[in-house]
Amino acid sequence: MNIEISEVANLPSKFGDFKVKAFKEGQKEHLVIYSDNLAEVPTVRVHSECLTGDAIGSLKCDCRDQLEYALKLASSSDGMVIYLRQEGRNIGLLNKINAYALQDKGLNTIEANHQLGFRTDERTYEIVTYILHHFGVKKIKLLTNNPDKINSISDIEIVERVPIIMDSNKYNIDYLNVKKDEMGHLL
Repeated sequence: MNIEISEVANLPSKFGDFKVKAFKEGQKEHLVIYSDNLAEVPTVRVHSECLTGDAIGSLKCDCRDQLEYALKLASSSDGMVIYLRQEGRNIGLLNKINAYALQDKGLNTIEANHQLGFRTDERTYEIVTYILHHFGVKKIKLLTNNPDKINSISDIEIVERVPIIMDSNKYNIDYLNVKKDEMGHLL
């Protein structure tokens, strides 16, 4: 892996005071947001970018709620959020919006991705192990509902899976049910 790594910078936020470091993997630049006093066994959230949810507050998903919860938890428990630049399950923003348009016509999130020629989920997580090794982390509490994340982290002991359950709404209930029923998410 050819990875460029930034310097460390301070990031005061409404969720707490953090340190940040960027990791450039090819054309993707990932961000690690972490407590200055990282716990020996930190709670870690691996969060894939969701511009519509994270930045704009879309109600079609639970991404922003999960990110905010993870940042609050990272601040209070000396943990870490690894923000991966994998928009729209790694199909990119343009294709994500095209998938949204197909969903507006009645397809679910998986059917829309397939209609566009993509697998159900195109994300990868190899960089996560690299990042955790970089920080000297050997054990984590993984904040996730996604079994793919659990199964993809190698050489790091996951001592606990911490569920991250957000309230549903009328716009995301079908999306959440698809994640649970068809993608095996632990909801």
